[in-house]
Amino acid sequence: MQSIDIIISSFISPNPSPLYFTMTAMDTLEEEALDRLQMESAVESAQIDSLPSLDEVEDILGYQFNNKGLLEEAFTHASLGKSFSSERLEYVGDSVLNLLFTKQQYFEYPDLPPGALTRLRAANVDTEKLARVAYKHGLHRYLRHKKPLLAEQIRQFSKEIQRYPLRSNGLVDVPKALADLVEASIGAVFIDSNSSIDTVRTVFKDLLEPVIRRENLEIHPVTQLYEVCQKRNLKVKFVDLWKESTAFDVFVDDRLVGRGSCSLKKEIAHNRAAKDALDNIRRILDEKDNSRNLGVCSAHR
Repeated sequence: MQSIDIIISSFISPNPSPLYFTMTAMDTLEEEALDRLQMESAVESAQIDSLPSLDEVEDILGYQFNNKGLLEEAFTHASLGKSFSSERLEYVGDSVLNLLFTKQQYFEYPDLPPGALTRLRAANVDTEKLARVAYKHGLHRYLRHKKPLLAEQIRQFSKEIQRYPLRSNGLVDVPKALADLVEASIGAVFIDSNSSIDTVRTVFKDLLEPVIRRENLEIHPVTQLYEVCQKRNLKVKFVDLWKESTAFDVFVDDRLVGRGSCSLKKEIAHNRAAKDALDNIRRILDEKDNSRNLGVCSAHR
């Protein structure tokens, strides 16, 4: 009986137990967390409401959607955390875009073999090309997302591509969300138009300009460097310093001829090193050729 009385007295004691204070503190934390979530939700809603209307996207595309839900889906990034996102439409748009260029190039270049056609198509549907389309036409301004770094990435991208009017060939950091947006838009139009490939071609033909054609297709700098050196029987070596200094060094016949760096992506640093080496090796080879020609001329005097 004595133990029961002690237990009962602990509940009716005028001095609250530590457990009481713990539960009260937890309730307070839960209330604060709930208030914070509600505030964040209100801020998010306000931010989305402040974005330009998606009706303006229809003006950019020159296409009026029968199902406005497809348009909203195409411009809703997965980071927003909604029950739907643009990812499925990206999947559709990627396939449709490849088909469009496959068909166009097959008839435009009847003499090109499959390998060359594949490289040409890849140049027109890669991430950088599509991101350029999104930025050029201002589609990125309508993207619903929760990617805090995207605005700065787009700013840097817009600055860097000024150095490469058509294509950088892997030398700039590309905001993939912009390329995904173009694919999702293509997918949305395709589904909305009852899978009409002709409608998609009509809507996006001008938007996808300038199209990269055979005469202005540049070889990737890494491939180009190896080709130049192989013709001269020169040995190429890349030294990976990315972990230490976010850079790559390039040696040709044990001579340092190039360096490239990029803190964001290792691949870009590698490509930039190849481009720097390519620019330098051409100058070195030209100097050697000139020296050799001078020597030949001197010998004939």
